[in-house]
Amino acid sequence: MNDTGERWELNYFNYFTEVEEHFRRARGTGLFLLSPLDWALIEGWKNAGIPLEAVLRGIDAAFEKWRNRKTTGRRRMINSVAYCTQAVIDEAEAIAGVEKKPEAREAAPPFTIEELRKHLAEGLEAIRSRGEGIYDTITASLEGIIGGLDEHYGDLEELEQRLTAIEEKAASIARIRQTEEELFEARRELEAQLKPYRGKMTTAQLAMLEKQYLDRHLLEQSDFPRLSLFYLR
Repeated sequence: MNDTGERWELNYFNYFTEVEEHFRRARGTGLFLLSPLDWALIEGWKNAGIPLEAVLRGIDAAFEKWRNRKTTGRRRMINSVAYCTQAVIDEAEAIAGVEKKPEAREAAPPFTIEELRKHLAEGLEAIRSRGEGIYDTITASLEGIIGGLDEHYGDLEELEQRLTAIEEKAASIARIRQTEEELFEARRELEAQLKPYRGKMTTAQLAMLEKQYLDRHLLEQSDFPRLSLFYLR
């Protein structure tokens, strides 16, 4: 998959699918469903700007190390993307240390402007249908983006940043409305999934993952549409 840099650019907006399929292939056990913690971790990497190439290489490196590990007993299967965290960070740092070639070409978006307009319009309609005034500022922002979509289509990186900011604002609104019991349950579920990997992550990595997991949980519980280009189908 890494014969050319163009492959990575073409699949950038398929970040989640690429990581999921690559992890499943590396695991080699056929059907395998990622956990909510895995999805939160992948989204955290995406939001942190970790290249797709670094994630895929990190997964390969983690499984290679796992297979080469000497053990006298039965080797436990890797059941979470979280196991690959340090290897992904190492690969991201390695890639960051390599100067980009000036002649590298930008790949065309994997979706048309019509598909993008439909994605955002459906999200806007879903928010409006809730009939809740607390989201008025969000609908106004989204209307502005759709109105200037011809311009935004020319800079998808900036557009993604704007859409991510809207989702973060929606999560903040949902957090205010969350009860203590709901927050307790969300944190309890998080801890149950995160416990096996706490010793393998730094404090900063854990903080990022906890925030990403709780934000995703909030948006899912509040049935708020995902606007990010990474959810465009």
